Amino acid sequence: MFNVCPRCGEYSVEKAIDSNGPFAICPFCQYAHPFLRQPLFLITGPSGAGKTTVCLELVALLRDECVVLESDILWGAFPATEENGYQEYRNMWLRMAKNIGQAGRPVVLCGTVLPEQCERCPERRYFSTLHYLSLVCEDDLLVERLKQRPAWRGTNNGDVVQRMVQFNRWLKEHAATTNPPITLYDTSQRSLQETTCTIAQWIRERL
Repeated sequence: MFNVCPRCGEYSVEKAIDSNGPFAICPFCQYAHPFLRQPLFLITGPSGAGKTTVCLELVALLRDECVVLESDILWGAFPATEENGYQEYRNMWLRMAKNIGQAGRPVVLCGTVLPEQCERCPERRYFSTLHYLSLVCEDDLLVERLKQRPAWRGTNNGDVVQRMVQFNRWLKEHAATTNPPITLYDTSQRSLQETTCTIAQWIRERL
C-alpha cells in the first residue's frame, strides 16, 4: 500500500527520500508522503547457530518494542533465486518490514542473509539503518546440532552440514569487513537466556 501515491494513485518503489520529514517523494506528482523511517534488525547466521530458537524467545522479550519475524515463513511462497543473491526475496521482505513499521514498531527479521543482499534493494531507502547481527558457534557444536535435527528439515546430510560449517567460518573471518559490518555473537558457551537477553539489549541500544 505504501508504494501507491495517495494523491495521484501511481505506483513506484524508487521514490526519492527527503530526510527532513522524512517524506517519500512521488516521481509522478511530487507529492511528499510522510512516513516513519524505522531501523531494521537482521539476525543472521548458519543453520544450527540458534536463529529460530532465539527468534521465538525475542518475541516475548520485545513484544512492546518490535515486531519479531522469521524470514523463512515465506520461503517457497515467493520467488527466490541464488543467481542474483535472492534479491527479489530480500526486497519483498524489506517491503513487508517497511509497511509493518508504519504502525510504530520496527521489525526484527531472523534468517540467513548478508548485507550485500539487502543494501542494494530498492526498498532499502525507506529504512534509517539496517543493523546486522550474526549468531555463530564452534564448528563441532554446529555439526552436532545439525545432525540432531529431524530429517524433514533437510539439514543433517553431509553436503548441507559442510556448507553451514564453511559459512560459519566465513562469518567469523569476514563479518568485520562487510558493508555495513556484521556484529558477531558466539552462542557456543552461552545459555539461551543469556543469548536472548544480550541480543534484546543490542537491539534496544539501536532503537
